Amino acid sequence: MPQRLANKAALITGAGSGIGLESSLLFAQEGANVLLVDINLAAAQKGATLIQQRFPNVKALAVHADVGKEDDIKGAVDLAVAEFGRLDVMFNNAGIMHPADDHALNTEEKIWDLTMQINVKGVWWGCKYAIMAMRQNPVDEEKGLRVGGSIINTASFVALMGAATPQLAYTASKGAVLSMTRELAMVHAREGIRLNSLCPGPLKTPLLMDFLNTSEKKERRLVHLPMGRFGEAVELAKAALFLASDDSSYMTGTDFKVDGGLTSCYVTPVGDPTLQPPASLI
Repeated sequence: MPQRLANKAALITGAGSGIGLESSLLFAQEGANVLLVDINLAAAQKGATLIQQRFPNVKALAVHADVGKEDDIKGAVDLAVAEFGRLDVMFNNAGIMHPADDHALNTEEKIWDLTMQINVKGVWWGCKYAIMAMRQNPVDEEKGLRVGGSIINTASFVALMGAATPQLAYTASKGAVLSMTRELAMVHAREGIRLNSLCPGPLKTPLLMDFLNTSEKKERRLVHLPMGRFGEAVELAKAALFLASDDSSYMTGTDFKVDGGLTSCYVTPVGDPTLQPPASLI
């Protein structure tokens, strides 16, 4: 089968671990040149090295960037265009879930501001500079390359559901991502630029597992999951690939839920899961 991202260029933030790293590997497997962006440069470099070893026909580069700084995001987009000649996919995936994030009475303003700086402004700047780059993409119909591109913004199921285990700043930030993505999708719908939100359910990633650091915290959430398990980062990477590729050419402004049925469930089934989750690409 033809590669779904052949000859295309992708930039992924938060690419050093979790969804970002799995997506970097999967996008490269499907033919994309990938710029792995992370505040942890060493982690991003390990990912780029892994891609170069497995997929020598694509380019993979790593760069340090703090998505809470506009100049860092602009610099990353500029680097992708300089190295690859274009930008077809922007995956604004980086974000934080601060351990001191709580309800309205306990969350300090500095935690709120830090969360918004990274989770909301970072996505805004990522969209801004990606749109500017995608407008300039050169056209090569023989290679399937066109003007425009796909922007994917990581939101969360918490933007769609309330919880009595609050992370108020995180929840509000992800709600902002949903509404911002919808609006930008409408603004740029006739430019060949698609924007969609990816809404993961609870995932077995370092970010969430560090937060759910006790059995009680984990079980409090597992009881609500119809499939009886946390999701895996590779399952979100596969969803991101769909949104990045032309397979989703008629999708824009979507809140794309990959949550194991959580947001559709009232009462969960009983018993253990029959199937095992898919294996990681790492």
